[in-house]
Amino acid sequence: MMIYYVALGIGILTGIGGQMLLKAGADAPDFMSQLFRPSTIMGLALYGSAAFLYIVALRKIPVSVAFPSVSLSYAIVAVLGHFLFGEPFGIKQIGGIALIVGGVVLINQA
Repeated sequence: MMIYYVALGIGILTGIGGQMLLKAGADAPDFMSQLFRPSTIMGLALYGSAAFLYIVALRKIPVSVAFPSVSLSYAIVAVLGHFLFGEPFGIKQIGGIALIVGGVVLINQA
């Protein structure tokens, strides 16, 4: 069973990496330039890998546990967005992240 949780965790981290790469490619002058930037292409590839790992995880983890667990990526992306891209991060974001993390902890209780 542990291998499925490992797949879920790696899938979450891979999705986060994909999101960061997509953001890095977003400073292109137009959409077509953005679409063909190496960071955008790699970001999309990581998203595809994340989806594959999620499928593996769903073989044994109930979707009612796996899908809410993926929401941890929202919290991590918000923090990384602040540190890597200077995006705003205040009390509202901290409160939202606390709620997300608390929810994931509750859902994953045995």
